[in-house]
Amino acid sequence: MTSGAYTQLLDLACGVLLLCAVVVLWQRELAVLVRVLAVQGAALAAIAAVLGVHERRWGLLVVAAGVGVLRAGVLPYLLRRALGARTGGAADPPPPAAYRSPYREDVSEARETRPVVNVAASLVTAALLTLLAYAAARPLVALHPTPATRALPVGLAVVLVGFFVLVARRRAIAQVVGFLTLDNGITATAFLAASGVPPIVELGVSFDVLLAVLVLHVLTTRMRAAFGGTDLDDLRELSDR
Repeated sequence: MTSGAYTQLLDLACGVLLLCAVVVLWQRELAVLVRVLAVQGAALAAIAAVLGVHERRWGLLVVAAGVGVLRAGVLPYLLRRALGARTGGAADPPPPAAYRSPYREDVSEARETRPVVNVAASLVTAALLTLLAYAAARPLVALHPTPATRALPVGLAVVLVGFFVLVARRRAIAQVVGFLTLDNGITATAFLAASGVPPIVELGVSFDVLLAVLVLHVLTTRMRAAFGGTDLDDLRELSDR
């Protein structure tokens, strides 16, 4: 792979990674968020693959394949299952009357209807967080300016945006997407800063993330069965009664 092609492919993959993080803030449909997360997982795998091909590190290509399968396939599939009937399956049974929130009867479970921060303010915040990431990463880039380290601010920006999604969204599924976005940013930062991580380390981290998503999948399913939704504000209202 030539130096020019390597730089262009790496920048393209990093650009898609950051763009997906911004779309997560802009989009409110939960099914769309899951699809965007799958695209982001594919972009993360592409970053590892481009680094592996350029540096002829075949172990990194194995890591890229594992990342692609898990983060572009398995995890989005589990989230689609967690959405359940709201994304096209059979109708859910109505929740018990004692657990129904009087404030959310007409709210669709498939959409983030009342985020803590509105879309316009979220996009402005994402721009500010990206500028902060570039400013914070400048000393690191100056130490060893290569195409990979020059893309390092993208990984940091995705971490910050993912953390902001966790804070700014109310639906449990949207918060899981924010958590996985944050984790994708951390992994991308590791790839770009150290030209990849040992396969055993990435395998262990990936299984930890998979376990966390499986647990969250079970919890969201039980929340929907018991309370008819996954809006965390509804649960707070129930605990205050």
